[in-house]
Parts: sequence; structure tokens; C-alpha cells
Amino acid sequence: MDRIAAVERALRSAAPHLLLDVVTAALREQYDVRSVELRLADYGVTTLQVVGEAPAAEPVPIHDSPQGRAFGSQEPFVEPRPGDGPVTVHLPVSVRGDRMGVLTVTTTDDRTRADLLEMQGICEALGHEILIAERDTDLYLLARRATRLTLAAEMQWQLLPGRSVTRPEFSLGAHLEPAYAIFGDNFDWSVSARHLTLTVTNGMGKGMEAALLTNLVVNALRNARRAGLDLPGQASLADQAVYAQYRGSLHASVLLLRFDLATGEVEAVDAGSPRMWRLRGRSVESVAFDAQLPLGMFEETAYVAEHLHVEPGDRLLVSSDGVYESASAAGERYGERALARSLSAHRFLPSAQVPLAVLRDLKDYRGPAPLDDDALVVCLDWFGRQPPAGDTPV
Repeated sequence: MDRIAAVERALRSAAPHLLLDVVTAALREQYDVRSVELRLADYGVTTLQVVGEAPAAEPVPIHDSPQGRAFGSQEPFVEPRPGDGPVTVHLPVSVRGDRMGVLTVTTTDDRTRADLLEMQGICEALGHEILIAERDTDLYLLARRATRLTLAAEMQWQLLPGRSVTRPEFSLGAHLEPAYAIFGDNFDWSVSARHLTLTVTNGMGKGMEAALLTNLVVNALRNARRAGLDLPGQASLADQAVYAQYRGSLHASVLLLRFDLATGEVEAVDAGSPRMWRLRGRSVESVAFDAQLPLGMFEETAYVAEHLHVEPGDRLLVSSDGVYESASAAGERYGERALARSLSAHRFLPSAQVPLAVLRDLKDYRGPAPLDDDALVVCLDWFGRQPPAGDTPV
């Protein structure tokens, strides 16, 4: 722990673009490491891209590589040692459940379990510092790009809170496609001591028009939430902001959810097209809400909250219409039956991996036809709040 604390102090005082240098020096000194390589997942979460001012290494696939094995399992992966050759260890880099990338080290000797745990602690410290450093350098954002982002996609990814988050009460993962050309779909969350607030937005229009609309909606909802308004109040304030800007010519569909972390009680405001499914046990069902008007369609729309309850073990999946309205070659919509089959088939995957798995199934379902709309999937696993050790639930 003293060694981890020393690295944390060095990382905090390092220039933002020199974080990997600090970690490399510490690992060489403390663990006799020969080489260190940092890779970050690209926006599409298909490859791991090397970090560097002038990267020479080729990307490696996430789904068929030793680095990808560590990334997917979120556990250190030690490659089989070739005779007396070096030992190669791949360590996941993540922050509060948000999977960022993989740190690969080669050493001369086998590492003990204690060593791996200490190096994993260093990776966690590195992940935290990368998030902070991204305010001051483009180095890590550039490493995530397998190709150029459109301007609309740049705006959307900068608006997002992350791709996943984990707390004792829940685990949440989300993804957007096409990752490098997303238009108006977005997700947002905020966690406090008592609540998780989750919003899924589908902005009307294409390209910059949709991106600007969604930026207005998300920031209006954040402003209302941070002002202490309840869920209907958040929807109403955002509705007024959109109407004031566009006078009804553009609007945004939003599903707002607020989870009580202690009880599993959920408030919901359904203002448009994002829809939700629940996997409970082996049964998948659509969760229907009373449809209310999208934000910004009319002036001063009043919104009403509905209520439901989630139980430990429940999995919720929210998707935009670009997912459930997508049609197969035969004309059947993905949301009619195939989405439920996909959710059931991937029930053993962690929530962070489910959105990508569902979107891969969607691609197979559609065949060679490219997506003609944004596709957004959010997956939430609900664990519930466990009583303190020694307490007996009543």
C-alpha cells in the first residue's frame, strides 16, 4: 500500500501528458519491469489503441487478444510464459466500473498474487488521473480514436458521463452506434447518497442540428436536477428551454428514471420514444409507461411521474427507436421479438458488456444494411442495498 500511495503522489504532481512515464518508472523500480504499454478502448469499443504522441504499435482487437481478455474480465491476465522468456501481464485500467483500457507490462520473473494486486492498484490510480488529465491534454482522447469523429459525434461523446459505472446497489453500462458519427442520441446519469438519476435522450434531426438540440436538453436537465427539482420539474424546465429555442419546430424524446438506492422504488417520466425492457429471472417483458409529449413540442407542457419497483437481480434495458424500430430484411422490427431474445441470451454477461452484445445482434439481424438512425442501449443491473454486516432484514 505504501508503494501505491507513492505512485499516487507522483501521478498527482506529474504533467498531464507524463502520467505513463511516472507509472513506467515506478513499475521498473519496484517490480523490475522491462516494458510498459498503455492502450485505451476506442469509441466503438472494438480495439485497444496505444497511447503515445506518435504511436507505432497497431491496434489490437478487444474480442480476440490477451489485452482484450483482461479488458473484458476486468482481472489481470498473465500470458503463458515461453520457456525462460519474459512474463507478460495485462492489467485492466478502470475507474468506478468504467472500463478505460489495459496496461501491459513485461517482467523477468513470475509475479505473486500480492504483486498483481499492487500493480492493479497502480492502474486504478492511473485511471483516475487520466480522467483529470483529459481537462488539460488531448493525448488520451486522441488515443481512443480509430478514425476521425464527426463534429456531432465529438459533441455527443464530450457530453457523456462515461460508458459504465458501478456502485454496491447497481451496475450500469451504455453504448452508442455509429460511434464515430452519432447524431442526437444520448444518455446521462448522476449518483448521490440516496438516488440514481438516469436519462436517455433521442434528439430530433440529423447531424449538427440533432447534436445541438441534445446538448440543450441534457444541460437543461442537469441544470434542473442540480437546482433540486423533482423529476417532473426537470422535464418541465427542459421542455421550456427547448420550446423557447425552437418554438416547436424541433423536439426531443426523453425517458427519465430516478431510483431510490435504499428501496428500489423508481420514479419515471416517459416523454417520447426511448423504451425499457425488464429481465426478471428468465422472463423478459416490456415495461410500458403512459406516453407524454416530447420535450419542446408545445409551450409549458406539464409532466407527471409514474412509479415502479425493481427487485434485486432485475436487469433493465433501455433503447432508442434506432434499435427497436430497426427492421430485418423480412420487415419485422427488432423490438417485436428479437430484442427480448438478445437480452435473454446475454443474461450472464456483466451490464457493461450487454449494450455492445445487443448492438452486435442488431447488426446481424439487419444484415448488410447500415444503420439509418442512431442506436443507443443502456443496461442496468439492480442489486439493491445490502443491510450492514450483522443486521438481520425485517
